[in-house]
Amino acid sequence: MFRYLKELLLIIYLLLYSDYYLERLNAIGGSFAVVLFGVMFLALTFALLLTAYIRQTFIRHLFALAMFISAVFFDVYMRVTADYLTYSGFVSLVYSGGFIQEAAYQYRDAIVHGLLNGLPLLLGIGLKPRRAFALPNALRVAAPLCGVMLLSAVLFVRAGEGARGLPVMYTPLAYLNLFAYEALHNTVGPREPVTLARNAASVGHDIVLIIDESISGNYLDINAPFGVHSNLKEAHPGVAVFNYGYAASIANCSADTNVTLRYGGTRADYRRINSTLPSIWQYAKGAGLRTVYIDAQRTGGNLQNLMDGAEKKDIDEFVQFDQTSVRDRDMAAAAKLVELLNDGTPQLVVINKVGAHFPVHDKYPDAFMAYRPALPRGQFTEIADTGKRDGFNGQPDDWALYRNAYKNTVLWNVGEFFSRVFAQADLNNAVLIYTSDHGQDLHERGNPGLNTHCGGDPVEEEGLVPLVVIQGDRLQTLDWPAQLAANKDRSSHYNIFPTLLQLMGYDLAGIEAVYGKPLSVPTEDDFTFNYRFNARLGAKPEWKHIDLGSIVTPGEAGASVAAGQ
Repeated sequence: MFRYLKELLLIIYLLLYSDYYLERLNAIGGSFAVVLFGVMFLALTFALLLTAYIRQTFIRHLFALAMFISAVFFDVYMRVTADYLTYSGFVSLVYSGGFIQEAAYQYRDAIVHGLLNGLPLLLGIGLKPRRAFALPNALRVAAPLCGVMLLSAVLFVRAGEGARGLPVMYTPLAYLNLFAYEALHNTVGPREPVTLARNAASVGHDIVLIIDESISGNYLDINAPFGVHSNLKEAHPGVAVFNYGYAASIANCSADTNVTLRYGGTRADYRRINSTLPSIWQYAKGAGLRTVYIDAQRTGGNLQNLMDGAEKKDIDEFVQFDQTSVRDRDMAAAAKLVELLNDGTPQLVVINKVGAHFPVHDKYPDAFMAYRPALPRGQFTEIADTGKRDGFNGQPDDWALYRNAYKNTVLWNVGEFFSRVFAQADLNNAVLIYTSDHGQDLHERGNPGLNTHCGGDPVEEEGLVPLVVIQGDRLQTLDWPAQLAANKDRSSHYNIFPTLLQLMGYDLAGIEAVYGKPLSVPTEDDFTFNYRFNARLGAKPEWKHIDLGSIVTPGEAGASVAAGQ
């Protein structure tokens, strides 16, 4: 029995994913593709067997650990998202590496299951071989490398597709191989200087872009009858508020949206623009503005959302809140914004808020628990972005608690945030644009999974965000009312960067030629968001159209109803 333990463990591991293999075979059908799939499957399985018979212990253990980690990564992703890990999704996860520590808490149960599932693979490769193998040892050492390279070649030719249904330990390793290749062959060119013409003197007022986190447009009172109180619906003395209603986000992942909001990528040309054209900071400096970035999510000077040191050099004041609890960081951001608005210095301020990213258990004070019953409290007080959810299995009752905790968080981090800004800030000489990086899938439709965004097969709410302009009522900037009715519920994130440039005095015709339409003209937006933002190797982005007639909004008693009903 022990003589065949290695083989038995590997067979057990492969059988754990039999449904995954059969599902792929059924999807392929009876075509010649089945033969190709079978040859590929057998080749990778044989390479796995050869790996288990590598003579040198260190090398065998090294491959065992690499394949184990890769397999667990794939397994956990599938458990959390109830979706297949595509290459685009893998790249998004790499770009979101700053969340990895908290993610280990968020998906604890899924990770434990993945580790247990991966143990037969780890032991099956790692245990000392008890039988001789006729093939040369050099061929055994080359086998796993050849397996990864073979799959990488298939993925390269097929623009990242072709790994579905194959032994899962190879897929993330092949994706990593492709990602490294792309990084080494990135020839998009250097960052260009500002060349757009300006038709005005230096800007004499503040311009503020507030990017919230995970605030879904259908959960705010400005858009839904029973939405959460935002303090954006009421009149405020000396302030004009222009609600553009529902807007489409750039993408359903934070990094993709944030980098595009800072560089102005368009639907048709976001890769080139984000990689080579000037940042919003460079344009602001060209307009005579001081630049300030307030990052309430990260601490210790850590950068996120694809910001790098070169970009940071154009930011005059970089603000984080190292000594502030996660729950209070949006209030600290509000206080800092008030200070900046009251100092009399014209500046561009971009705020990246904590918002309502999971976990939402502890992102609000007890006094703001207006929606009950909610998720249990006290476990995630210092977790900014993710955290484990003991007992959260994604069932309808779990999501009912989650939605109430989410609404309490929105009440605090949106409603109270704006309450303080309106009460304390001098808005006479300022224009603020408020949105969120993406919406949320709060599983009102009963769909499976534990994730709330970044899904590979997203619901429409993942791309549904608020869009509001706030301005001193005597300040003359753009004619907001002129196109408000035409653009309400018809605009997107792609209209924000052109609007910021127009506020800075850049020529409208030049703006539109490169970046598209600002909110001052009919936006004629596609009302779609990109859920394959990191389309690589010839693959095309995938766009999801938002049909407002099918959006689900909160009901009066905590239930959810379709927006069109």
